[in-house]
Amino acid sequence: MSAETAEKGLGSDDDRQVTASPDRMSEESDHEHDAEHRESGLAQEDGASASEMLGEDADDDEEEEDGDEEDEEEDEDEEPALKYERLGGVAHQLLQKDSASMLAYANQRLVRFRMRMLHILDLSGQHIKSFTAHSASVSDISMDVTGDFIATASIDGQVVVHSLSGAEAPSFNLKRPVRTVALEPNFAKSGSRSVISGGMAGNLILHEKGWLGYKETTLHSGEGPVWQVRWRNNLIAWANDIGVKIYDTQSQTRITFIDRPPDSPRADLFKCTLHWQDDSTLLIGWADQIKVARIRTRPRKSPSTSNIPLIVEITAVFQLDCMVSGIVPHPLPQPASSAPMDAVKKSNGSGSVRSISSAPLALTAFLVLAYTPPDMSLLTGNEATSDRAEQARKQAERPELRIISRAGEELAADALGITNYERWNCNDYVLIDIDAGLAKGPSAGVAAERYYVVLSPKDLVVVKPRDWRDHVAWLVERKRYEEALEEIERRSSEADASGEKDVVDAVQIGQKYIEHLISEDDFVKAARLCPKVCGQDTKRWEDWIFVFAQKHQLQAIIPYIPTESPTLGPLVYEIVLTYFLAHDRQALLQTIKTWPKGIYDIAAVIVAVQSELERAPSSSSMKPTGPDTVILMECLAELYTLNRQPGKALPYFLRLRRPNVFDLIKENNLFTDVQDQALLLVEFDRELREKRKEAGEEIDIEPISAITLLVDHIHSIPIGRVVQQLQSRPSYLYLYLDALFHKDPHLTYPYADTQVELYAEYAPKRLVDFLRASNYYNLEKAYNVCNDRDLVPEMVFLLGRMGNNKKALNLIIERLGDVNRAIDFAKEQHDDDLWEDLLRYSETRPAFIRGLLENVGAEIDPIRLIRRIKNGLEIPGLKGALIKILHDFNLQVSLLEGCQTILNGDCADLVFKLHKNQTSGFFLSAKTPCPICNKPISQPPDGVVLLFLCRHVVHAHCVEHGDDLPHQPDSMLIGLGIGGQPGLSGKIAFTAILRAKIRQGCPVCHQKGEGERT
Repeated sequence: MSAETAEKGLGSDDDRQVTASPDRMSEESDHEHDAEHRESGLAQEDGASASEMLGEDADDDEEEEDGDEEDEEEDEDEEPALKYERLGGVAHQLLQKDSASMLAYANQRLVRFRMRMLHILDLSGQHIKSFTAHSASVSDISMDVTGDFIATASIDGQVVVHSLSGAEAPSFNLKRPVRTVALEPNFAKSGSRSVISGGMAGNLILHEKGWLGYKETTLHSGEGPVWQVRWRNNLIAWANDIGVKIYDTQSQTRITFIDRPPDSPRADLFKCTLHWQDDSTLLIGWADQIKVARIRTRPRKSPSTSNIPLIVEITAVFQLDCMVSGIVPHPLPQPASSAPMDAVKKSNGSGSVRSISSAPLALTAFLVLAYTPPDMSLLTGNEATSDRAEQARKQAERPELRIISRAGEELAADALGITNYERWNCNDYVLIDIDAGLAKGPSAGVAAERYYVVLSPKDLVVVKPRDWRDHVAWLVERKRYEEALEEIERRSSEADASGEKDVVDAVQIGQKYIEHLISEDDFVKAARLCPKVCGQDTKRWEDWIFVFAQKHQLQAIIPYIPTESPTLGPLVYEIVLTYFLAHDRQALLQTIKTWPKGIYDIAAVIVAVQSELERAPSSSSMKPTGPDTVILMECLAELYTLNRQPGKALPYFLRLRRPNVFDLIKENNLFTDVQDQALLLVEFDRELREKRKEAGEEIDIEPISAITLLVDHIHSIPIGRVVQQLQSRPSYLYLYLDALFHKDPHLTYPYADTQVELYAEYAPKRLVDFLRASNYYNLEKAYNVCNDRDLVPEMVFLLGRMGNNKKALNLIIERLGDVNRAIDFAKEQHDDDLWEDLLRYSETRPAFIRGLLENVGAEIDPIRLIRRIKNGLEIPGLKGALIKILHDFNLQVSLLEGCQTILNGDCADLVFKLHKNQTSGFFLSAKTPCPICNKPISQPPDGVVLLFLCRHVVHAHCVEHGDDLPHQPDSMLIGLGIGGQPGLSGKIAFTAILRAKIRQGCPVCHQKGEGERT
C-alpha cells in the first residue's frame, strides 16, 4: 500500500472556489513496498472455525505463495489491533434468505436493507421492526440522530422517510433512479424536516417542509450523477463525476469544490465514501485516494471581499494501492510515534506508506475497508477487449481492514474472510462506526466502546478494537506469561481504583507460567511466582511444593512457603525440615525459631534430630566440640521448648552455655530441676559476665543472676544443698551467703562462723557490718580470725562485745590513734571508768585533749577536763576549742529559755481552753447519739447517761465495766425515804459513786488517745 499525505491550506480569501487537484497536492510514489497481510479469525455465532471465517476455501491458502519466512515470523509476533465476530441474533437468518445492500446506525439501532425490505436491529442483532420500502433495490439509507426516522433511496426513483414511532412518512418521486439520500441531522426536532437526495438525473434536491407541504430546491445540477451526499449540522457534502462539493445551509452558499483526478477509475464502479469525522472534518475516500478536508471560519481580517464565511483546507491526501470501500475514524489507544518527513516505513500490508508532509500525529487514525480489483482493465479503461480470457469474470480477493495513521503509516492490516467474497465488488461493501459508549454514559472509554460493522451482501461482521484482555490472551498464546501477568496486575490496580471487576483468570495464566518455567528448568523464577499464583489455595500450594520436591529443587521454593494465611498441611513443613536436616542444619535451626509452633509434628522432628545427634561425634560430653553437634543441640533445645518440655531442654541449654537458661528456669518453674546444678549455674553465669566485660559492656554490680535465682527460691533449692556444692568454690559461697544474709539474716545462722571467714577474706570492709548485724557467730573465733588478719576495727568491736572495754580502748588509742573513734566507743559503752581511762590517757596527749574539748557533751564535763590539763602543756587549737565550748553553752541556755517560754504559753492556752470547756454550756437533746453505740441517749429511758467535762455524753453501759455501775434510784422511792438520799446531796453522792467506778475517764477520749477510730 502506498499513500501520500499533504498538509496544505487551499482556502483563499478571494471569491474563487477552492479546488484541490492531485497535481498540486501530491507526488505519486515511483515505487511500492510489498508485505504480507495478517489474516484475523472472526468469532462466529454458529461456531465456525477461524479458518472458515478467514476464507471459505482452504485451497486458496494452499495456492498462495509462502513468502519470506522471516517476514512471516515477524507478522506472527506482532499483535493484531482488531478482533472480529459475526453479528448474532437474527442477522444470520436474514442473510441466508436474501442479500443486503445498505447499512446505517443511529442511537443503538442498526438499519439494514436486503433488496426491498428494511430491517431494524439492535446492536446484539435482535429484530426490532421491518418495512417494505421500495419496489426495486435500495441504493442508500440515512438516519437522524434519534434513530426514529429513516430515509431510503431506491433505483425506482422513490425517496421515502420511515418513522418507527408511527408518525407521518413522506415520500418523494424523482422519476429517475436515486443513488443517495441524507436526512437533516435533527430531523425529529426540526420544523423543516429537510431531506436531500441525488441520483442519475444529476440534480441535488433539497426537500423542505413548509406550510403547504414539501417544497423542492435544486442545490446543484449539470455535472453528472450524484453518487453520495452526507449532512452534518449546517454542512452538506456531495460527490458527482467532477468531484466533491460542500454546501453551507446557514449562509446558503457552496463553500468549496474538491476536484477528482482526471485519471480516476469509473465513478459508478468504485463508489465515493463521504464520512464526517466531526463537525469540521470530512473524510473522502474515492477509488484509490483518501483526502481529509478541514472546514474553518474565514479570518475576519482577511482582505477578501468574498461573502463565503467558511474556508476549506485539504490537510492530507493518501494515494493507496487499493480501492476504498469505506472509511471511518479510528481512535488509537495510545499516541503513536509521529513519522518524520520523507520517511519510508515498511508495513504489514501489501504495499508501503510514503509521507510527504510533517503533519503531527493525532490520537485518531483511519480505518479503511480496502478492496483490490481482480480485473485491472477497469482501471486502465480497456473494458472493450476482444480477449475472452480478459472478458471472463475474475474472482475478487478478500477485502482488508487497514489502520492508517495521520502520518500515513499503515499500523495494521487484516484480510477478512467474508462469505462469498470472491463474488463481490467494491460497491458491495459498507463500513460504519458505532460509538456504543454514548449510550453507556460519559464515563465509558471511547476506544473501549467504539467498534465497527462491515456489511457484504451475505455477511455482517462486527469489528472491535482489541482490549487489554485480548492482549493478555495473545501474550498467553505466545507463552509470554510474565508480560501477561504484569498487564493483569496493572489492570487490577486500576480496576480496584475504579470499582470495576476483572474477568481475566490470572491464576490459570500463572499456573501455565509456572509449568513453562519448570519445563525450562528456571526453578527460582517459578518459585518466586508461586505466592501470587497460589494465594490462599492450600491445595495448589501443596501440589507445587510436591512438584519441586520431585524435581529435587525444594530449596528454590522453601523461602516462599507460607506458614500462615494460609497454613499448609504438616507433611509439607516436615518435608522442609527434613531437607534442612540433611542439607543445611543452620537453616534448620533458624526455621525452627521463626516458624510458628503447631504447624508441624514437633515430636516427629525431635526424633529425627535426636537420631542425628546420637550419630554425631562428641555429643555425650558436657561441652560439645563439633559445629554440627552444637547446632543439633540447639535444635533439640528449641524443639523441646516449643513442645512444652522445658525440663528436657534445660540440659542442652546448660551444655551450650545459652544466656536464656535463667529465663527458661523462671518462666517454666524448673527450680527443682537445678537444685543439684548450683555450681554449674554459678560458673556459667560468671562466664557470661566475663564475656560481656571483655566485650566492653557495662557489668551490673548487683549479685549475678545465678546467685539471685538460688536465693529467691530457697524453698525449691535447699540452702544446705547449695552450700555443700559451693564449698569447693569459697568465692561463690561468699556471694551466695552474702545475698542470703541480705534477704534474711536468720537464714544463715548455721553458717555465721563461715561467713566471718569469708567476709574477712573477700570483703574485709563489710565484716564490721556483718558483726554488728549478726548475733550467731562465735566471738572468740571471730576475734581470732580478725587478729590473724590484723583487722583492728573489727577486733575493737569484738572486744567491746566480749566486755573487755579497756583493751578495746587501748587498741583504739595505741593502734588507731583516733580520738573520735575512742570517744564514740566510750559513748557506746556508757562506762564512767572507761571515760576516766580515756581522760587519764589524754593528759599527756594534746591532740586527744583538743578532741575531747571539741566533743564535750553530757558524757564529759568540760570543767573536769580543763582541770586535768597540766600547766605549761602546749595544746594546739585550745583557744578555738574553748570558744566553741562557750558558744555551745550559750546556745544551750538560749534554747532552754526559748523552750521554757513556749512551754509557758502552751500551758496558759490549754488552761484557758480547759476552763472554758468546763464552765460553758452546750446543746443536748434526747436525740443526740451516743458516740460509742450511735444510739440516742434517751434509750433506754431508765438508763444512766454520763456527761464528761470534755462534753462527751455516753450511755453508762457503753463505758468499760459499765454493767457494774449502779443504777439511778427511783425518784418516787427516794421521796418515800427508800433507796437513797433525796435532793442535791443524793445526786452528788450518786455521781461520786459513778466516778469511783469509772477508772479510764471518758471512753471517747480514751479511744482517741489509743489511736482507735470512733
